[in-house]
Amino acid sequence: MISFNATAINDVFVIDNFRSDDERGKFVKTYNTEKLQEAGFDIVINESYYSQSTKDVIRGMHFQVPPHDHEKLVYVTQGEILDVVLDIRKESKSYGKCMAVIVNEFEKSILIPKGCAHGFLTLTETATVIYMVSSIYNPSSDSGILWNSFGFDWKVKDPILSERDRSFVQFSNFESPFL
Repeated sequence: MISFNATAINDVFVIDNFRSDDERGKFVKTYNTEKLQEAGFDIVINESYYSQSTKDVIRGMHFQVPPHDHEKLVYVTQGEILDVVLDIRKESKSYGKCMAVIVNEFEKSILIPKGCAHGFLTLTETATVIYMVSSIYNPSSDSGILWNSFGFDWKVKDPILSERDRSFVQFSNFESPFL
């Protein structure tokens, strides 16, 4: 049975995926529109993509600004990550707060609302992460917060980051377009 678990950030949920194991292997249900609607979510998936990363890679903290902002459903099909979400909605009770959860294959998904920055650290030798989003990627709306500027301890000495991710604005200098 799919279940939704609230987190320290308003409207961010950790989803316990439906999983079935038998002699053939494992079966996991990662998305069910009806269950999401029953839980009060009305997300429409318009694009899906995945990344494969090696150990100690940090990808983040990413988001798209309005009008191309999006909700995001994230899960792992191989490996394990430390998934991190930062609330950047100015009027949110959890503005400026972050949360992290370990996500591995078969177990959990993370539902992230508009107005939150998202990133992750790869904990295993490799990890494949699936992103299902409610808007189409728009390069002019693509943005991010510097990974080490919002008080979160990633617990990694020498992370591997892209130049793009290293160039994002510090959270203290970020002018949020999100209410």
